Amino acid sequence: MGNDVLSIRTAQHWFNCFKNGNVELDDLPRSGRPFELDVDLLKQLIEEDPRLTSRYLAEQLGCSHTVVEKHLNKLGKRWKYGVWIPHELSPQQLQFRVDVCMDLMTSHRNYQWLRNLITGDENWVLP
Repeated sequence: MGNDVLSIRTAQHWFNCFKNGNVELDDLPRSGRPFELDVDLLKQLIEEDPRLTSRYLAEQLGCSHTVVEKHLNKLGKRWKYGVWIPHELSPQQLQFRVDVCMDLMTSHRNYQWLRNLITGDENWVLP
């Protein structure tokens, strides 16, 4: 039925819960590391030093590094060149990409070999 459908075992589990009178849909508290963290403190740490690793941040905030990475992704931060940076492009970067595309679209008129170029599966083949 697809990936978005519950498994038979999960459906059986919920059926048994409802049959036994447990109609509570909220998850029960679990033991282990907390999944929540102080997002404001995380932002502050990253702004002070963007070179901090997710494992170091997790140690400082008392949670797992996967929780830190999840919250950083929600904040739009990506790990690039050893620094947490915003994922959004600046206006200059966007304009540079447009300029490069325009150059590539107009340069094919000057180079006839580009017409004979075949690409497929990230491999370049000349006929």
